Amino acid sequence: MRLLLTIAVGTVFLVSLLAVHVSPSFSYSSSSSPGAYKFPKRHEIGYGSWRSEHKWVQEAVPPQLSKASAAHHQWDSTSQETIEEFEKLWKPPSDRGFVPCTKPSSSYSSPGESRGYLLVSTNGGLNQMRAGISDMVAVVRIINATLVIPKLDKSSFWQDSSNFSDVFDEDHFIHSLANDVKIVKKLPKELAASTKIVKYFKSWSGVEYYQDEISRLWNDYKVIRAAKSDSRLANNNLPSDIQKLRCRAFYESLRFAPSIEALGKLLVERMRSYGPFIALHLRFEKDMLAFSGCTYGLSPHEANELTKIRENTPYWKVKDIDPMQQRSKAGGIYGGDSHMADLQYRFPILMSKEKLAWAEEIDPFRPYASQMAALDYIVSVESDVFVPSYLGNMARAVEGHRRFLGHRKTITPDRKTLVHLFDKIDRGSLKEGKKLSNMILEVHKGRQGSPRKRKGPISGTRGKERFRSEEAFYENPLPDCLCRSESDDTTGHHHLVSNVN
Repeated sequence: MRLLLTIAVGTVFLVSLLAVHVSPSFSYSSSSSPGAYKFPKRHEIGYGSWRSEHKWVQEAVPPQLSKASAAHHQWDSTSQETIEEFEKLWKPPSDRGFVPCTKPSSSYSSPGESRGYLLVSTNGGLNQMRAGISDMVAVVRIINATLVIPKLDKSSFWQDSSNFSDVFDEDHFIHSLANDVKIVKKLPKELAASTKIVKYFKSWSGVEYYQDEISRLWNDYKVIRAAKSDSRLANNNLPSDIQKLRCRAFYESLRFAPSIEALGKLLVERMRSYGPFIALHLRFEKDMLAFSGCTYGLSPHEANELTKIRENTPYWKVKDIDPMQQRSKAGGIYGGDSHMADLQYRFPILMSKEKLAWAEEIDPFRPYASQMAALDYIVSVESDVFVPSYLGNMARAVEGHRRFLGHRKTITPDRKTLVHLFDKIDRGSLKEGKKLSNMILEVHKGRQGSPRKRKGPISGTRGKERFRSEEAFYENPLPDCLCRSESDDTTGHHHLVSNVN
């Protein structure tokens, strides 16, 4: 139980308690014969389809999936209690009638005459870049510019050399936003050697900052380079049409490259062959552990390795971290399978993209962290239940996307409470069992992705900390991009209302 005391594996324990006596739940950490699979629709997933959907051609899948199938048949589905527990686990929260509403207002016009070109240098991992790019689309609209296809971050921890078109469907991005902003693939030749100004846009800025301070730069320059793209636009208090544009860019226009979409959908199809599945985002990778100082349960050698990474990364300002203090605040798994033993025991059918795909299917993506993360993103968004152990950019983006698509079930662990409970287990004052299960279920009743308005700043905070404490825009697009759909009893017609209770 020692590793259960880490936040990541504690989250695993949460999921296993939710699934207790239900099934050997299928968790997720192109085929040579894709036609052998049936991709069931979301409403078809349930108790009755579990076994029928498992009847697939074993020869068409990687050999490790054939081994996993044996564990599947150990599930006893005969009791009524099991059926009720099964339905409880997989049932999504009520969406309360909220549906996407991202169409612009009647006063919204086509993009005006461009005053210059905006070059964008993104920064961070996949979802940090996605959010930044979507924000820059809105900024381009505000300052009447033409956006040059952004440059992806190639200097972050994972040293990914991917270009925009390697990760995203470039043509779709350009054409889907044609009525909003002008986008070109590269700067015109006549401007390639022109004088450019490199500008660090202020974090969490509103429309006035861009209309006044940034737009004035067009008087002297034809090309502006945004040195960073993350968090350059405020989460709240922006015009409705700008907020809706951000959502169109993030949820609709930034489609992944066709090759990534194809493999991602195939991975989902293979997962669904077993029935409903949980996507578990452990975030137990080297960079996160080194950044956070979370070394609890690791060997001295592993802890020293992470300390060296933190010390040798210039832009990580905090070098000396107390891991026990961090714990109280509560991709590839660091340390390998040894850290996954408890999870594997509780979830015999435990899959990752590396297990679901043939080597020849996934090998083209392996050298590129952003492309591999995009595959995880697709499976996570499409999962029946999503559970993140760490609220990083990936978890926030997936949660927001699932909210946008109908408030699909997302269980956000109460990490402080879990650490407190698991410490009790470690001391012997609490035992694993029904009592613990009920305690955890009670704590998480209101943490399963139900509709709610985006949280504002923490009371008492000021300046940048005030903006930093707000819930991220792409983590919860309500109320800006979701409206309640109500039926008119007399006509049968539907209309959208923007009220949020």
